[in-house]
Amino acid sequence: MSKLNTEFFIAKRIAEVKGGNHHNIMVRIATLTVAISITVMIISMSVISGFKDEISGKLIGFGAHIQIVNLDGNRSLETSPISRNQILVDSLKLIKDLKNVDAYAIKGGIVKSKDAIQGVMLKGNELGYDSLFFKSNLVAGTLPRIGSEVRNKDVLISKVIAKNSGLSVGDKVEMLFVQPDKAPKRDLFKVCGIYETGFDELDAVVMITDIRNVQRLNGWDRNQITGYEITSNNFDNLEDLDSEVYQLIVDIPQPDGGVLMTETIVERYRPLFDWLKAHNINAIVMITVMTLVSLFNMISALLIILLERTSMIGILKSLGMSNKSLQKLFIIRSSFIVMKGLFFGNIVGFGLALLQQQTQLIKLDQSGYYLTAIPIKFDLWWIVSLNLGAFIIIVGLLTLPAMIISMMKPDKTIKFQ
Repeated sequence: MSKLNTEFFIAKRIAEVKGGNHHNIMVRIATLTVAISITVMIISMSVISGFKDEISGKLIGFGAHIQIVNLDGNRSLETSPISRNQILVDSLKLIKDLKNVDAYAIKGGIVKSKDAIQGVMLKGNELGYDSLFFKSNLVAGTLPRIGSEVRNKDVLISKVIAKNSGLSVGDKVEMLFVQPDKAPKRDLFKVCGIYETGFDELDAVVMITDIRNVQRLNGWDRNQITGYEITSNNFDNLEDLDSEVYQLIVDIPQPDGGVLMTETIVERYRPLFDWLKAHNINAIVMITVMTLVSLFNMISALLIILLERTSMIGILKSLGMSNKSLQKLFIIRSSFIVMKGLFFGNIVGFGLALLQQQTQLIKLDQSGYYLTAIPIKFDLWWIVSLNLGAFIIIVGLLTLPAMIISMMKPDKTIKFQ
């Protein structure tokens, strides 16, 4: 039998044999502490991942990952147009991780109703745009008909706009469009559907229609647009994607001689993404505290086990077992406690997280968190990292208190009862 098998065999026998009261109590406390710690870590990480995924997903749904616009433009709703560039679009579609490239146009306007007037952004999309976001958040009616042979005047409005203006599906909505040095334009649209994302700041202003409606209101031809929206399959690679896109718009000139620029969703909504990033610090603090609490309790448990096994340590030393082998023996014994705690902690942690994910039991103030309930998301990488990291750190650092074995003398410890 190899040394490792010998150490494992003895550690397993120690675990099976019931020790003194102090031993049992400390083992249970240590197991419970590890279980509670990993439970808290799992819930914290799943909630933080859920927040980041839900909020960034909503922001991307409204504005894509990257926008290509006129360098002479600004963030107002009266933008300078750019000309369509099919060579650029075809080149962009060859980039790895790029999902869609969609042309869009925007126009600032005012919704006029019997009860109120409200400033909005009318956004025009073309046939083939990524409609999944608005489709998944549709609460009434249908999405606007886009790209048909005959231009129609369907418009998708939010529940916030519908409530403020007293509108419902099928109603006619009158809109005013202010023009510099000209009389305001009036236009009439038909509400085809109502959406709700819970992101009231954007819900209150964004309306969706056919891009041709916005082009006509801006006085543009079909070749003029506000810009392109680019969606990616890999949000984590956004900076690299932005660099590739920027290089292409530099290398491929515009037909009209215009100069383009790129803007990522992170740059556009910097305060919100900084707020989400701050949650990473909270997670690090939580994980560090929970790991330290588990470690201290495991050290206490190991010391109790060592003290209660002093006589056995003396006998094993007198039989020729080295200090290193004895240390391995008690580290293996401690690892059993850690694994047991991790096992029960994972069951409770994932159980509670799944309960929240399926029932949305715990609600949130939507005005403060942009969500109606605590979101949950699981990622394999942090699940594995969390469990493996906790196990390695706790068991690894237990080698220090286990070194007390080298200080024990067989001739004295063998008499200890």
